Amino acid sequence: MDLHILYLLVFGFLLIFVTLGSGWIERLPLTFAQIYLIAGIVLGPYGFRLVQFRLDAELLQWLTEFVVIVSVFGCGLKVNRPLQLQAWNSTARLIGFLMPISIFAVAAVGHWLLGFSWAAAILLGAILAPTDPVLASEVQVADITERDELRFGLTSEGGLNDALAFPFVYFGLHWLEDQDWQNWFRQWVAVDLLWAIVAGVVMGIIVAKAVVWLDGYLQKFRPVDETREDFVALGTILLTYSLTEVVNGYGFLAVFVAGLVVQRSYYREKQLSQLEFVDQIEKLLELATILVLGSLLLVEPLLRFGGRGLLVAGLLLFVIRPVGAWVSTIGSHFPAPKRWLYGWFGIRGVGSLYYLFYAFGEGLQKAPEVGEQIAWITYIIPI
Repeated sequence: MDLHILYLLVFGFLLIFVTLGSGWIERLPLTFAQIYLIAGIVLGPYGFRLVQFRLDAELLQWLTEFVVIVSVFGCGLKVNRPLQLQAWNSTARLIGFLMPISIFAVAAVGHWLLGFSWAAAILLGAILAPTDPVLASEVQVADITERDELRFGLTSEGGLNDALAFPFVYFGLHWLEDQDWQNWFRQWVAVDLLWAIVAGVVMGIIVAKAVVWLDGYLQKFRPVDETREDFVALGTILLTYSLTEVVNGYGFLAVFVAGLVVQRSYYREKQLSQLEFVDQIEKLLELATILVLGSLLLVEPLLRFGGRGLLVAGLLLFVIRPVGAWVSTIGSHFPAPKRWLYGWFGIRGVGSLYYLFYAFGEGLQKAPEVGEQIAWITYIIPI
């Protein structure tokens, strides 16, 4: 049997299993992502050996990149808030305070407890900064009209910090390559921090508005086939991301902004239709990504780096994120239980995997010992 036929067989079986068994799975103390991970391990080299992928960082970067852009667009579609600073108070706190606190706290753990250089420690903190909009979907906005502050905050945070942690990734990579800040710090501020963020916002607005206008204009003459109409969402995602990357902006940020624009531009039925379509793609991509991750896990490095990974995971889950969330919401009107809930939720997953594979493509492979440790710590965190 050809290998690709075997992969199709495995993927099809898992789709049937998780779909028809979803009523039972939802009652288990496991998420669907954990089910996929277990399936990958069982079907991988330590199980039936039916799924054996070659570790190709570039291929995995492309896969996780696609997962994230679909997911952040979905986050934008879910957010139903006016674009006013007061309405986005919780998001501003989670992005402006909690994300940097998390990055530098993880960096401190990496430097003082794990023995990393500050450059590698900052990179580790940036890789683990994004709260994943894919694996956290079970606590995010389920209804496009949902106004609950906790769900809104987690959704908008998940959509934004996948892009806004990027400057810190670049900072760590620049520092690893060149210890002399004077050679790259100004360029980092001008390009990686300021230009890329501004370009991401502007391109997200321009491309999404252009697609919405073109959609409305052409439908005056001949309506789009209803069975294909939702593909406009996928086209918007790909156009926005690619054009933003062409001008060196943050594509993830642009796609999230495009989701916001689209959500405000279409009538409710079309919003819900596109959101449902994007959610279905996201779930398929999540299954594939976590299945691949499970098949790549190896016992020897897990045992070798498991203690470090569990240390970082424990501190991130029980100390850094909760304390950071509490500090970030000082002076807010949020009740104490909600402030702790912000800290409890903040799942890491596909976003962190993308940053990891991106870092390997941008020079982390030049420091193989540090790169291997960061990689296996990152693999362990979502588990």
